[in-house]
Amino acid sequence: MAMTAGTTTAFPMSNHTRERVTVAKLTLENFYSNLILQHEERETRQKKLEVAMEEEGLADEEKKLRRSQHARKETEFLRLKRTRLGLDDFESLKVIGRGAFGEVRLVQKKDTGHVYAMKILRKADMLEKEQVAHIRAERDILVEADGAWVVKMFYSFQDKRNLYLIMEFLPGGDMMTLLMKKDTLTEEETQFYISETVLAIDAIHQLGFIHRDIKPDNLLLDAKGHVKLSDFGLCTGLKKAHRTEFYRNLTHNPPSDFSFQNMNSKRKAETWKKNRRQLAYSTVGTPDYIAPEVFMQTGYNKLCDWWSLGVIMYEMLIGYPPFCSETPQETYRKVMNWKETLVFPPEVPISEKAKDLILRFCIDSDNRIGNSGVEEIKGHPFFEGVDWGHIRERPAAIPIEIKSIDDTSNFDDFPESDILQPVPNTAEPDYKSKDWVFLNYTYKRFEGLTQRGSIPTYMKAGKL
Repeated sequence: MAMTAGTTTAFPMSNHTRERVTVAKLTLENFYSNLILQHEERETRQKKLEVAMEEEGLADEEKKLRRSQHARKETEFLRLKRTRLGLDDFESLKVIGRGAFGEVRLVQKKDTGHVYAMKILRKADMLEKEQVAHIRAERDILVEADGAWVVKMFYSFQDKRNLYLIMEFLPGGDMMTLLMKKDTLTEEETQFYISETVLAIDAIHQLGFIHRDIKPDNLLLDAKGHVKLSDFGLCTGLKKAHRTEFYRNLTHNPPSDFSFQNMNSKRKAETWKKNRRQLAYSTVGTPDYIAPEVFMQTGYNKLCDWWSLGVIMYEMLIGYPPFCSETPQETYRKVMNWKETLVFPPEVPISEKAKDLILRFCIDSDNRIGNSGVEEIKGHPFFEGVDWGHIRERPAAIPIEIKSIDDTSNFDDFPESDILQPVPNTAEPDYKSKDWVFLNYTYKRFEGLTQRGSIPTYMKAGKL
């Protein structure tokens, strides 16, 4: 058919071209937004320095010296930002954790000797299981949540196969491992850990985040035994394992679970601990700590994190969580029927104050403690005597023994894996075309970059 002068025919754009356009657009946007952000961050650091010097009442000469030290630090940071961090900059020492999408390794940075925990996530697995948004959320939260209560992230980078998060190494292990070592905790110990976790959860709530996956595995212990929150992969979006249908559809008729119900609390605790590690490392996970409203389509808010804390408190004092069962489906059923299933075994005595707080946490969200703010929780009689302002400076309820900067005695042993093997050429096309979804993942932290090779004082007695 002849075309009339001055008219053009629109040809449909191929998917390949459309994706290339998206990548180009995102790359340019990221480049310029990063330039602006870097400038703003630099100005903020300069202002902070000036305010700090004024507060200290420094003389002009001293101020001059501080400014030049700060300028040197900024120059060094710029140099670091220009260098491409990669696997070659780190030596892998040991696998200290394994999960559905990758693993955690203890690593040492070759140029400084600093020891870190490296979280390695396989891109292919995350694309396949639609986890990209969760991983992006985790990285963004770790960048933003820069306080005492959240595990610190120093760098993030990627290669063709994996994403890498370089985090501070917390040698105390996690609360899951601590609870498995002990039958139960005392009320005094429980008060300490629950108090610290209240402050940690409140810190992320103040930033506008809901954790949604508060469980003992995600409460890490630093070298002095104090709590830090980790694993923010579920802060946004719904993981398949957290959808009601996931548990409903696994079996049409969930088992009645009589064997578990008829056990005494000692047998229950033993059975729970025997299966616990398996649950922690599986893709399914466990719904034990998840608030009932998270499973429902009616919506939820930050109060769901306080329910999870109530479940953890019950586990600390009783030896197993209140809804534990032999299958995730049965656990889900118990969580949804919490009014009937949340009971206290008479053979494990706990105080009325402790029982009351658990029941104030594990209740429908409208009546849950924390509705009117964190002060409502702090004011509960169970927390009587807690010095909320200085709890982190006080000795921990259970001290941690650290023999060296790379002491992993508070972690499980894991066999080696091939996650860090070079990528074979044949595997590359599978997900190379989707690589743009991980754009702008790289991050480097300003703080602490000049402390080359320095070792915290509490570790100096140990071997290097």
